[in-house]
Amino acid sequence: MTTTHKSTPYEGKDEADQDVARIVEAIVYLYTESRRVTKELARVYGLTGPQVTVLKMLEGIGALSLSDLSARMSARNSTVTGIADRMERDGLVERKRDADDRRVVRIRLTEKGRELAREIPVESMEVFGAALRALDHEERRSLRRILRRLSDRVAELVETNEKKLRQQAERGEGS
Repeated sequence: MTTTHKSTPYEGKDEADQDVARIVEAIVYLYTESRRVTKELARVYGLTGPQVTVLKMLEGIGALSLSDLSARMSARNSTVTGIADRMERDGLVERKRDADDRRVVRIRLTEKGRELAREIPVESMEVFGAALRALDHEERRSLRRILRRLSDRVAELVETNEKKLRQQAERGEGS
Protein backbone atom coordinates (compact mmCIF):
# COMPACT_ATOMS: atom_id res chain seq x y z
CA MET A 1 0.00 0.00 0.00
CA THR A 2 1.41 3.34 -0.97
CA THR A 3 0.74 6.49 0.94
CA THR A 4 0.44 9.74 -0.86
CA HIS A 5 2.18 12.73 0.54
CA LYS A 6 -0.13 15.70 0.76
CA SER A 7 1.77 18.87 -0.04
CA THR A 8 1.17 22.08 1.86
CA PRO A 9 1.36 25.62 0.50
CA TYR A 10 4.45 26.09 2.69
CA GLU A 11 6.40 23.10 1.41
CA GLY A 12 9.82 23.97 0.07
CA LYS A 13 9.90 27.35 1.79
CA ASP A 14 12.38 28.19 4.49
CA GLU A 15 11.17 28.84 8.01
CA ALA A 16 11.09 32.64 7.65
CA ASP A 17 9.07 32.41 4.42
CA GLN A 18 6.67 29.94 6.07
CA ASP A 19 6.21 32.31 9.03
CA VAL A 20 5.54 35.26 6.72
CA ALA A 21 3.09 33.23 4.62
CA ARG A 22 1.17 32.07 7.72
CA ILE A 23 1.05 35.61 9.16
CA VAL A 24 -0.19 37.05 5.85
CA GLU A 25 -2.79 34.27 5.71
CA ALA A 26 -3.98 35.16 9.24
CA ILE A 27 -4.18 38.88 8.39
CA VAL A 28 -6.14 38.18 5.20
CA TYR A 29 -8.49 35.91 7.15
CA LEU A 30 -9.13 38.56 9.84
CA TYR A 31 -9.65 41.26 7.21
CA THR A 32 -11.98 39.09 5.13
CA GLU A 33 -14.08 38.03 8.12
CA SER A 34 -14.35 41.60 9.37
CA ARG A 35 -15.48 42.81 5.94
CA ARG A 36 -17.92 39.94 5.52
CA VAL A 37 -19.60 40.56 8.89
CA THR A 38 -19.71 44.33 8.31
CA LYS A 39 -21.10 43.88 4.79
CA GLU A 40 -23.85 41.54 6.02
CA LEU A 41 -24.77 43.97 8.82
CA ALA A 42 -24.76 46.90 6.40
CA ARG A 43 -27.11 45.09 4.02
CA VAL A 44 -29.59 44.45 6.85
CA TYR A 45 -29.66 48.19 7.63
CA GLY A 46 -29.64 49.38 4.00
CA LEU A 47 -26.12 50.79 4.23
CA THR A 48 -22.70 50.06 2.77
CA GLY A 49 -19.86 48.61 4.83
CA PRO A 50 -17.97 51.93 4.89
CA GLN A 51 -21.13 53.75 6.03
CA VAL A 52 -21.44 51.35 8.97
CA THR A 53 -17.78 52.01 9.77
CA VAL A 54 -18.37 55.79 9.73
CA LEU A 55 -21.49 55.47 11.90
CA LYS A 56 -19.76 53.34 14.52
CA MET A 57 -16.60 55.43 14.48
CA LEU A 58 -18.47 58.71 14.94
CA GLU A 59 -20.65 57.09 17.60
CA GLY A 60 -17.56 56.21 19.62
CA ILE A 61 -15.41 59.27 18.95
CA GLY A 62 -17.80 62.10 18.18
CA ALA A 63 -17.18 64.73 15.53
CA LEU A 64 -14.14 64.32 13.29
CA SER A 65 -12.71 66.29 10.41
CA LEU A 66 -12.97 64.49 7.08
CA SER A 67 -9.17 64.14 6.94
CA ASP A 68 -9.10 62.58 10.45
CA LEU A 69 -11.92 60.24 9.48
CA SER A 70 -10.07 59.32 6.26
CA ALA A 71 -6.90 58.56 8.21
CA ARG A 72 -8.74 56.42 10.77
CA MET A 73 -10.46 54.50 7.98
CA SER A 74 -7.25 54.23 5.93
CA ALA A 75 -9.14 55.66 2.98
CA ARG A 76 -8.57 58.54 0.59
CA ASN A 77 -10.15 61.89 1.43
CA SER A 78 -12.12 61.82 -1.82
CA THR A 79 -13.57 58.39 -0.95
CA VAL A 80 -14.63 59.49 2.53
CA THR A 81 -16.06 62.73 1.12
CA GLY A 82 -18.31 60.66 -1.18
CA ILE A 83 -19.40 58.45 1.73
CA ALA A 84 -20.11 61.54 3.86
CA ASP A 85 -22.05 63.19 0.99
CA ARG A 86 -24.38 60.18 0.70
CA MET A 87 -24.79 59.91 4.46
CA GLU A 88 -25.55 63.63 4.70
CA ARG A 89 -28.12 63.28 1.90
CA ASP A 90 -29.73 60.45 3.90
CA GLY A 91 -29.80 62.56 7.07
CA LEU A 92 -27.31 60.41 9.01
CA VAL A 93 -24.50 62.97 9.38
CA GLU A 94 -24.05 66.71 9.21
CA ARG A 95 -21.08 68.91 8.51
CA LYS A 96 -20.21 71.77 10.86
CA ARG A 97 -17.36 74.25 10.77
CA ASP A 98 -14.98 73.93 13.70
CA ALA A 99 -15.53 76.70 16.25
CA ASP A 100 -11.77 77.18 16.80
CA ASP A 101 -10.62 76.87 13.20
CA ARG A 102 -13.21 77.88 10.61
CA ARG A 103 -11.16 76.22 7.84
CA VAL A 104 -11.87 72.80 9.37
CA VAL A 105 -15.18 71.09 8.66
CA ARG A 106 -16.19 68.37 11.09
CA ILE A 107 -18.63 65.59 10.39
CA ARG A 108 -20.91 64.37 13.16
CA LEU A 109 -23.94 62.14 13.55
CA THR A 110 -27.42 63.59 13.40
CA GLU A 111 -30.05 62.27 15.81
CA LYS A 112 -31.15 59.85 13.08
CA GLY A 113 -27.52 58.72 12.66
CA ARG A 114 -27.07 58.27 16.43
CA GLU A 115 -30.24 56.18 16.66
CA LEU A 116 -29.14 53.98 13.79
CA ALA A 117 -25.61 53.62 15.19
CA ARG A 118 -27.07 52.47 18.54
CA GLU A 119 -29.16 49.83 16.73
CA ILE A 120 -26.24 48.36 14.80
CA PRO A 121 -24.19 45.82 16.73
CA VAL A 122 -20.48 45.74 16.05
CA GLU A 123 -20.20 42.00 15.72
CA SER A 124 -16.76 41.89 14.12
CA MET A 125 -15.40 44.28 16.75
CA GLU A 126 -17.02 42.26 19.53
CA VAL A 127 -15.57 39.01 18.17
CA PHE A 128 -12.10 40.57 17.86
CA GLY A 129 -12.46 42.10 21.33
CA ALA A 130 -13.34 38.73 22.89
CA ALA A 131 -10.42 37.07 21.10
CA LEU A 132 -8.02 39.80 22.23
CA ARG A 133 -9.26 39.67 25.82
CA ALA A 134 -8.31 35.97 25.83
CA LEU A 135 -4.67 37.06 25.47
CA ASP A 136 -2.78 37.98 28.62
CA HIS A 137 -1.59 41.55 29.21
CA GLU A 138 1.93 40.93 27.92
CA GLU A 139 0.66 39.25 24.73
CA ARG A 140 -1.67 42.19 24.03
CA ARG A 141 1.18 44.69 24.57
CA SER A 142 3.46 42.72 22.25
CA LEU A 143 0.74 42.43 19.63
CA ARG A 144 0.03 46.18 19.82
CA ARG A 145 3.72 46.98 19.42
CA ILE A 146 4.13 44.58 16.50
CA LEU A 147 0.96 45.79 14.75
CA ARG A 148 2.06 49.42 15.14
CA ARG A 149 5.43 48.61 13.54
CA LEU A 150 3.75 46.61 10.81
CA SER A 151 1.25 49.41 10.09
CA ASP A 152 4.01 52.00 9.93
CA ARG A 153 6.06 49.84 7.54
CA VAL A 154 3.06 49.12 5.31
CA ALA A 155 2.27 52.85 5.17
CA GLU A 156 5.88 53.58 4.14
CA LEU A 157 5.83 50.91 1.43
CA VAL A 158 2.46 52.07 0.08
CA GLU A 159 3.62 55.69 0.01
CA THR A 160 6.84 54.73 -1.80
CA ASN A 161 4.91 52.62 -4.32
CA GLU A 162 2.34 55.37 -4.96
CA LYS A 163 5.15 57.89 -5.46
CA LYS A 164 6.80 55.60 -8.04
CA LEU A 165 3.46 55.13 -9.84
CA ARG A 166 2.87 58.90 -9.95
CA GLN A 167 6.37 59.44 -11.34
CA GLN A 168 5.79 56.76 -13.99
CA ALA A 169 2.44 58.33 -14.91
CA GLU A 170 4.07 61.76 -15.22
CA ARG A 171 6.67 60.26 -17.58
CA GLY A 172 3.91 58.51 -19.55
CA GLU A 173 5.05 55.01 -18.57
CA GLY A 174 2.99 52.05 -17.45
CA SER A 175 -0.11 52.05 -19.64
